[in-house]
This record gives sequence, C-alpha cells and structure tokens, in this order.
Amino acid sequence: MGLKKKIRLKTIPQHIAIILDGNGRWAKRRNLPRHMGHKQGAVNLQKITLEAHQLGVNYLSVYAFSTENWKRPKDEIDYLMKLPKVFEEEYKDAFKEYDIRVVFSGRRDRLSKENIDLINRVEEKTKDRQGLTLNVCIDYGSQYEITEAAKSLAKEVKDGALKIEDIDILKMQSHLYTKDLPDVDLLIRTSGEIRLSNFLLWQVAYAEFYFTKVHWPAFKARHLYKAIKHFQKRERKFGGLKG
Repeated sequence: MGLKKKIRLKTIPQHIAIILDGNGRWAKRRNLPRHMGHKQGAVNLQKITLEAHQLGVNYLSVYAFSTENWKRPKDEIDYLMKLPKVFEEEYKDAFKEYDIRVVFSGRRDRLSKENIDLINRVEEKTKDRQGLTLNVCIDYGSQYEITEAAKSLAKEVKDGALKIEDIDILKMQSHLYTKDLPDVDLLIRTSGEIRLSNFLLWQVAYAEFYFTKVHWPAFKARHLYKAIKHFQKRERKFGGLKG
C-alpha cells in the first residue's frame, strides 16, 4: 500500500507550516549557483501547495524570507526579491484552477514598491477563493511580529480604547499578522536543522514538529505524506491528560 493511502483523511492537520531550508545546499551539492537552488525551491512550492490542497489541508504557511535574511549577499537578496513576480506569473493559472487563496505575512516597509503592489494585487485577486490558503511569510520575524502586536495594544490602552485587564490571548492574536489563520498543527523544517529560526513562535505553541534532512528543492509529495503520518501518530493533549 502506498504511503498516501495510509494517511487518515479525517485527521489531516488543518494548518501546516514549513521552513523552506536548504536551497543553497541543494545547489552546492550539484555544483550550481545558489540562485538555482532558490529557483528550484520556488518551483517546488507550487507542487507541495497543490498536493497539500488535494490532501485536504486548509492552510499552508511557508517561511520564504526572514527579517534576518537581509544580512545575505546583495546579489542573492536581489534575486530572492525577484521571485514574487516569477511566482505570480508562473503559478497564477494553477492556483486559480485549484481555487488557492494567497496571503502574505511580514513587514512591508522594507520591500520594493513593485513587491508591495504585487502583494496587494494577489491578496485582492484571490481573497474570495475557497481552497487552501497559502500564507507566504516574507520579511517575516516572529519576535518583530509579537513586539509590534504589543506596541499596538499599548497604544490602544494609551488612547483609552482598551483596558489593560481586557488584554488576553485572543486580543493578542488579533494583532498578529496571522490573525485570520488558525494556530499551526504541524511544523516541518527541511535540510536537517533543528530550530525554529524566529518563525511563527506564537502560532506553533502546541504544534507537532517534524524535521527532515531532505533539502527543500528535493522535498517531494512522499516526504509530505511521511510528515503527516508522523503527525497522525502523535497524541495531542494540549497540556491536559489523556481522557
């Protein structure tokens, strides 16, 4: 029996998050320039998004570019900043066919006007779609996100629009980039690293983690099935005891 057939469709994780790691190492192993790894990683994102949609996953968040990635060489950053346009042009038809909604999480003050316009255009064009929601995290850092949420709440208190005693978990969540998405059920990181790297720290509070040595460009549908099978073997008690 194939691995896909062993997946219990009634317990598919609602929200999967993936740290797309290993593009550069994938390219290096093949004696290719790093940008080829990023290009292949972008191609793979479409494949995995559509596969997740067909499995019944409702939300997929991907770590495309972190707030710390600005420290990379300028030529690599310049290439990465061109990928949103490539992504829009090459994948819009497939995403339209499968009714994929696309949203973006992260800072927008450091992106080019072209990319900000693209983000606004894609979000507006896909906002009414009913299929999987793809959340692309670009110039994203969870510590910054949480700090900005706290500052926003503090301003509301200062302005008299909110009482301190009314601040709770739900109020905090309503000020995060992901306020319209449920918490993460399964977090996957590729390429063998075992850390979160400032990704969705609030949202993965009770997520199951799955780490694989497979580089992101080589991460196939079968690897996604394996991660989901791992998730389905876990007993999720959310801090409680087994009934």
